[in-house]
Amino acid sequence: MDKIRNFCIIAHIDHGKSTLADRLLEYTKTVEGKDLQAQVLDNMDLERERGITIKSHAIQMEYVYKGEKYILNLIDTPGHVDFSYEVSRSIAACEGALLIVDAAQGIQAQTISNLYMAIEHDLEIIPILNKIDLPSAMPDEVEDQIIELLGVKKEDIIRASGKTGEGVYTILDSIIERIPEPQGDPEAPLQALIFDSVFNSFRGIIAYYKVVNGTIKKGDLVKFFATGKEYEADEVGVLKLDMSPRNEVRCGDVGYIISGIKTSKEVKVGDTITHVKGACDKAIDGFEEVKPMVFAGVYPIDSEDFEDLRSSLEKLQLNDASLTFQPESSVALGFGFRCGFLGLLHMEIIQERLDREFNMDVITTVPNVSYIVHDKKGNTKEVHNPAGLPDPTLIDYIEEPYIRASVITNTTYIGAIMTLCLGKRGILIKQEYISGDRVEIIYDIPLGEIVIDFYDKLKSISKGYASFDYHMHDYRESKLVKLDILLNGESVDALSTLTHVDNAVNFGRRMCEKLRELIPRQQFDIAIQAAIGAKIIARETIKAVRKDVTAKCYGGDISRKRKLLEKQKEGKKRMKQVGNVEVPQKAFLAVLKLD
Repeated sequence: MDKIRNFCIIAHIDHGKSTLADRLLEYTKTVEGKDLQAQVLDNMDLERERGITIKSHAIQMEYVYKGEKYILNLIDTPGHVDFSYEVSRSIAACEGALLIVDAAQGIQAQTISNLYMAIEHDLEIIPILNKIDLPSAMPDEVEDQIIELLGVKKEDIIRASGKTGEGVYTILDSIIERIPEPQGDPEAPLQALIFDSVFNSFRGIIAYYKVVNGTIKKGDLVKFFATGKEYEADEVGVLKLDMSPRNEVRCGDVGYIISGIKTSKEVKVGDTITHVKGACDKAIDGFEEVKPMVFAGVYPIDSEDFEDLRSSLEKLQLNDASLTFQPESSVALGFGFRCGFLGLLHMEIIQERLDREFNMDVITTVPNVSYIVHDKKGNTKEVHNPAGLPDPTLIDYIEEPYIRASVITNTTYIGAIMTLCLGKRGILIKQEYISGDRVEIIYDIPLGEIVIDFYDKLKSISKGYASFDYHMHDYRESKLVKLDILLNGESVDALSTLTHVDNAVNFGRRMCEKLRELIPRQQFDIAIQAAIGAKIIARETIKAVRKDVTAKCYGGDISRKRKLLEKQKEGKKRMKQVGNVEVPQKAFLAVLKLD
């Protein structure tokens, strides 16, 4: 065990951790020849196209140091705030972390929050200054920021470049010298922590784990602690670029197990694997259950695909444990699921993955957050969906979730960022200067306000320099109203939203205007109305497509024309009573992009 090192890489989005991981794999000769490409560990097409990491990836490397062979298990992690759950799972399986900071951009918000997560788990942290070869790099200033944040010595910080490969051997040596070996007892009963799983259509579910105590051998009878189900380990092994089978995976190592599990409910991330005979007494403390931040309805375009959508979501949940879903139905869209996501990027990625990996065409409704409703009898109820709101006469007050947001930016953009936060009903908590011209602003903002476009706006007004991180803070009483959209007097439940009183009229008006452009003209007039309860606050009308019935009247008395027009009007009126309006898919998406 003293020859094993488990470590992960943490950084803010776009600080070059995937590139540095590529160099580590190249210099330890784990990946050679034709396999050597940019972002080796990002094996999803989506990750390559967007240049971001979505999943944590584990890979084993071998490195000879002072004549002895060491095994290094690297777990690469995502940097975006929406995938921080992936990071927390990787951290739980490691003893050390490489903290990568971009020499041109300095320390950013996600760096700090991931760092605190690593410190809570007592990981040994090796600070690395990356992209040292850039002309815009400011290594000395950024080194001072790291020293201030971590309290390390200047010589502990490694200067490196993932592009040129400078400093990579120093990093490999530091991993062996500074990161402690895994602690555990090879003779104790087996305890292995599952930190990820994936569905393979030929071999069933493959679980990835770290062995904390004991040893797991091929052909062992094992059981999963949470479900109590028993399996035979058909194949165990370690993760190289592909899976590489072994006869046993020893204490302290990271590996995979294939045991022909078919149903996705039987594998839970954070569960413990142990032997059936001589089982361990208790499960390892896994990870806390993740709390979704954003909720949206996901509906199949064809209602017959409902069961396919369910199985696709279950398979996706194996690979992404932060996704939660439960069935719901809507008058406008039929049967579907109310899904919980960690943020808007997460929601977009899940939609893309459903399309690419499972060929599912889905409609997603307007995202919203969960509210706590207090009624006049003193009962409380958590509401994830505007349709689940009780009658307004029964509601005493509604509480909405607030987040504590930390924005780190250059002093140039303070004014614009403060205006943005105040426009989103933010409350300034404090602002402090980190170093020179960098400032951290801390706000309490309602989660419902930042859920749609806050991040994009922040990036554009700060020219990409502001970084943003947040965590749930508390629930506070707010004056919220349910805004309904009526087409021809019928409410479309998939378009209704909960919004603050001050924003309601403006939002309702914009929504009506947008829908007027998107809904095709019918044979009758369509009234689009935005209503709060029984009060209509905005209205637009889509005019009917009409045939020119008076074309055949040439000259003569006006009453002939009027008779024809009156007859047409009667027909339109009758048509309006039976006609129903189809809302196109574009309309649901347009609401997300209302600006």
